[in-house]
Amino acid sequence: MSRFGTEITSDDIVDTLSFFDNWEDRYKYIIDLGKELPPLNDESRNETNLVRGCQSQVWLVSEARDGKLFFEADSDAFIVKGLLAVVLAAYNGKTPEQVTAFDVEGYFSALNLLKHLSVTRGNGLRAMVKRIQDTAAAN
Repeated sequence: MSRFGTEITSDDIVDTLSFFDNWEDRYKYIIDLGKELPPLNDESRNETNLVRGCQSQVWLVSEARDGKLFFEADSDAFIVKGLLAVVLAAYNGKTPEQVTAFDVEGYFSALNLLKHLSVTRGNGLRAMVKRIQDTAAAN
């Protein structure tokens, strides 16, 4: 189970990224976050769990437990795994209402993230978020 969203929150990531003076160090931190994501098993790396709209391969698995949503995610690209960790920190372990109410644009703005990603990476990030929000809406 991932520590993102439970032990490592979106506020933690915003605070930590604010300590870095340049984007090279921020990218390294985001990549390091991705290394903390547990890998998905091979059975979960399937067509159903594949997130469309991402430049890299991204798989997202969700589970509802005790009224909260828990997500596991993986990617074949290091930076994308880091971006998944950033997203999971915001959404993992939250109720569907908390997921849909979360100000993700404000979060990305506080991270100053989207202007430092390529257009395709930014679109992929939004596709990940949309998949999570759609999951919450369906629960």
